[in-house]
Amino acid sequence: MSGHDHDHDHSELSDIELRVRALETLLTEKGYVDPPALDELIETYETKIGPKNGAQVVAKVWTDPDYRSRLLKDATSAIAELGFTGRQGEHMVAVENTPDTHNMVVCTLCSCYPWTVLGLPPVWYKSAPYRSRAVRDPRGVLAEFGITLPAVKEIKVWDSTAEVRYLVIPERPAGTDGWSAERLAELVTRDSMIGTGLAASPQQAKESA
Repeated sequence: MSGHDHDHDHSELSDIELRVRALETLLTEKGYVDPPALDELIETYETKIGPKNGAQVVAKVWTDPDYRSRLLKDATSAIAELGFTGRQGEHMVAVENTPDTHNMVVCTLCSCYPWTVLGLPPVWYKSAPYRSRAVRDPRGVLAEFGITLPAVKEIKVWDSTAEVRYLVIPERPAGTDGWSAERLAELVTRDSMIGTGLAASPQQAKESA
C-alpha cells in the first residue's frame, strides 16, 4: 500500500463541506429546499451523473489498446486527452483489475477522491469504518458490498493521498465483444472504479434499464 503524506485538513468535514451543510440547513429551514428531493439529487450525481467521465475513460481503455498503454503509463495526461481535468485530479494513477488481481481504493486519513472522473465522493467512502477496515479486511468489506472474490485472487489496496489519486479499471464483462465504447460505458459503475464493485454484466444492465 502506498505511503500517506497529506498537507491538508484531516477533519471529518472539510471547510467547504461545512459551509455546504450550513447552507443546506438554512435553505431547508426557510422552506426553499425539500430534504428528500435534495438527497435524491445528490444520490443521482454521486452514482450516475458524476461517474460518467470515469466510465468514458474505462470504456476507451477496453476498446483502444494504445489508449490503455498511455493511461497506465501516465493517467493524468491520458485522462486529460478526454477533457477531464481540474482539482482533485491533477495527479492520477490508473490500476487495472485482471483475472489474478483486484484493486481497491481508500483514503485512510481523510477522503481524497478523484472528483474529475468520479464526481462526488459517496458518504461511505469518507466514513471511519470504511477507511480503517478497507486496509485490514478488504475481503470482508467487499463481501458487505456483495462482492465475493476467489481466494486465490490477490487484493491490492491503494491509499489515496493529497498528491496521488487512483482510478480502478475494472475487468471488461464477458459477452461484450464488438460493443461500442458508448455502450460499454453504460456498464461501468462508480463502485467498480473504486474497487468496491464490478462492472455490470450485459444482463444486469438490461434488467436495470
